[in-house]
Amino acid sequence: MTTPQDAILARRRLTNRLIAAKEAARLKPFFVPGVNVIVGDGSLIIGVEAVIAAFAGQFADQDFQAFVRTPEAVELDAAGVRAAERGTWVAVSRSQGEHIAGWYLAAWTKVRGQWLIESETFVTLRS
Repeated sequence: MTTPQDAILARRRLTNRLIAAKEAARLKPFFVPGVNVIVGDGSLIIGVEAVIAAFAGQFADQDFQAFVRTPEAVELDAAGVRAAERGTWVAVSRSQGEHIAGWYLAAWTKVRGQWLIESETFVTLRS
């Protein structure tokens, strides 16, 4: 049987692959409609449509290669319906390689049996 942590980690691996493939629209099912994302520079993106548009904008840049999130831990709440994922992230470009990096925290919630991201915070520590 798959644990909630394994399910979340599998979904993270899939989001990393979709980002590397520049498949913005396919990322939409991974987020709750009202998702909030604080990007590495501190800017706030509110709502799934805005998040998908931000990804699409990045993907349009021919130099963009990937954003890779590497989880270090996933912790569940007592009820088993919310989780916190923390780890490191890196932005990869064709011209500079791994050039921006830091820590992230993602809040996941279980909706109709599926784990979805309700918020993410990225802190840039290297740019």
